[in-house]
Amino acid sequence: MKVILQQDVRGKGKRGQLIEVAEGYGRNYLLPRKLAIEATADNVNTMRMNDKAVAERQAKERAEAVEISHKLREITVTVACKGGGAGRLFGSVTSEQIAESLKAQTGINLDRRKIVLNEAIKTTGSYTVKCKLGYEITADLKLNVVEK
Repeated sequence: MKVILQQDVRGKGKRGQLIEVAEGYGRNYLLPRKLAIEATADNVNTMRMNDKAVAERQAKERAEAVEISHKLREITVTVACKGGGAGRLFGSVTSEQIAESLKAQTGINLDRRKIVLNEAIKTTGSYTVKCKLGYEITADLKLNVVEK
């Protein structure tokens, strides 16, 4: 019996896969628990259309990530923080502050969770921050920290 998995089934396959299972296993276990649906012509066609839509969406997101990475490499973002003199800051620069400054200065909307700070930035100066944009695409962002 051929079925299309609706959820991951341990030892059988991942969600969306078309697999061959024993008749009893399919009818008595997979189908009643809604873990799979029968592989009719309509269901197989729907599965293929969904796979195609997912592939197109991923290609679009990857192209956007590549475009953003090229933009980030060319710009320098300035972050102003309160300081105590002699180049020391009160607290440290957070990824949220960097994301807000990036949006205000360039219009690029980047989620704060995509900005990776290896160490806390507690002094003024120039830094390079890594941004993970997804699909194994990263970009280095130049950051200039100044006192208010």
